[in-house]
Order: sequence, then C-alpha cells, then structure tokens
Amino acid sequence: ETITKEEAEQFLYDDLKEFESKINSLKLDFKQNEFDALVSFSYNLGFGSLLKSTLLKRIKDKKGDIKEAFLMWNKSVGKVLSGLTKRREAEAELFLNNKLII
Repeated sequence: ETITKEEAEQFLYDDLKEFESKINSLKLDFKQNEFDALVSFSYNLGFGSLLKSTLLKRIKDKKGDIKEAFLMWNKSVGKVLSGLTKRREAEAELFLNNKLII
C-alpha cells in the first residue's frame, strides 16, 4: 500500500504536533531554537529517552556540556554511527547557536 505525498506530509505534521505538545509539557522556558532542537531529538529518539537523559538534566540544571549530552545519543547497538553523530551535532548546533545545519 502506498500513500500520497500530501498524506505523508500530514502524518509528519501530526507526529510533530504530538512531540511539540510533549516538549511543552516540560513547562520549561525555551527559546524557539531550543524547542525545535528538542522536538527533533524527541521525534528521532522518543520522548521517554529525553525524559531520562543527561541532556534534559543539564538543560534543567543549567550546567554541564549540552553538546556532549546530545552526542551521548549517537550509537546503535553500542556502535557509534556517523549519521547519528551528524544528526546530534546538528541538533546541538540548533539548540546552542540557533544554526540550522542540513
């Protein structure tokens, strides 16, 4: 079974709305770029992963290396993957410096 481009975009939109709502439920004061980076992180890794992460702890405590905390999530089955490293670096760059890396 296939779907149209419009249907795929609607599925993505619906998923993003769900993750936006979850990030909002944290009741933290985020800048837009920080919010966007955490939506991306949660969309890719799951909101539960964010909740138990060193990343969220460092954000809440306002101390510690945020980029390092993003990069803790660059492995699959214990192996560092370059694609995941690039994605986490991009999310960190967006969160910290409001720079979108594609």
